[in-house]
Amino acid sequence: MADAAAQRGGWEAHETAFLECSPRLGDAVAALAQRGISDILVLPYFLTLGIHLQRDLPKLVEDLARLHGVTIRVAPPLDGHDALSGILVERAEEATRE
Repeated sequence: MADAAAQRGGWEAHETAFLECSPRLGDAVAALAQRGISDILVLPYFLTLGIHLQRDLPKLVEDLARLHGVTIRVAPPLDGHDALSGILVERAEEATRE
């Protein structure tokens, strides 16, 4: 998903990362910082604003930004985006055609 989004968005630099397994967000930020990237955008692949996004991610982002001397911004989760209901309808229609 990250590679497809990067290609579609035309992003030259991107890394895939996870909060609870490898590769971890800290590894991704370190890799980007080592390549001279100082402005990093985290795109959470979460459906809702759960505990990870409310508590864990902000603290982690703050610590990583300070550690690597970079700016890190976090996009909102997917929850509430208009395209999600369309995707659900599309999947339901696909399933009922079979």
